[in-house]
Amino acid sequence: MIFRKKDISIPAQPVDENKKISAPKLWPYRLLGNIVILVAIGFGCLGIMIIKSNFVLQKLSSLSDHFYQLTSEMGFTVDDILIYGRDKTSLEEITNIANTRHGDNILRVDIHQMKADLEQLPWVKSATVSRSYFPNILRINMTERQVQSLWQINDKFYPIDMDGSVIHTEFTPSHPMLIIIGKNAPKHINELLDIIEEDEELFNRIKIANYISNRRWNIIIDDFENGITIKLPQENMDKAWKKLIRLNKTKGILKRKLTIIDLRFENKILVKPRRMSVEERLKLKKGLEKRT
Repeated sequence: MIFRKKDISIPAQPVDENKKISAPKLWPYRLLGNIVILVAIGFGCLGIMIIKSNFVLQKLSSLSDHFYQLTSEMGFTVDDILIYGRDKTSLEEITNIANTRHGDNILRVDIHQMKADLEQLPWVKSATVSRSYFPNILRINMTERQVQSLWQINDKFYPIDMDGSVIHTEFTPSHPMLIIIGKNAPKHINELLDIIEEDEELFNRIKIANYISNRRWNIIIDDFENGITIKLPQENMDKAWKKLIRLNKTKGILKRKLTIIDLRFENKILVKPRRMSVEERLKLKKGLEKRT
């Protein structure tokens, strides 16, 4: 038997009328999003209004003024300012920075800013500011820079502290000091001092240390114009200086009439005798005549 396709029928599936297909409800989320946006816009507008009117700052300033007024009435006022460690720094400079008078509110003093401002003064290396109560005292402790040498550049003299830093202020030394010359000489002076301070007697004879071409030092002893120039090498400077000390103790090389002692060569020393003046020649001639 042959079945034809048209003879086969598929029964229809029963439809449950209680089951319905519906789209998801999005309006609650849209409503919530709109509310959030409106709230954000509201806060933004409020912030702009507060900033323009300076409302918060005015309120804080008012509360701050009431606080300081109340504490002043309670006795928290400056009775005295004590300064320790001041030598070269002028009292006027400190007074201008402190900007505090007797009777001012001691709690209102910004001691951290005062410390920072004091350390900007040329002679002040470090400073601390503290306060104590009953009696209400501000204490300023300063550590000032100590001068080790004078740097001559562009026909001006600048004091150099123990760290090799330039102190940008006027300074008049009370005793003879080492003068250093040359570009970047302050940056390298401590390297030199560690070596030439070994022999105190010889160090006290040094007048000038000249930093040559950013590489090495020339030392002038005894006199600025007619002294002995000692040329130190770029490397092994300590060995060369020790050699000079040894020669001076054994041979008295620094007692001779020399203008230059060249220590730049490892295996030899070059010297240049000083020309005798007319008076020295006459004196030498008379001495020879007496011997004969």
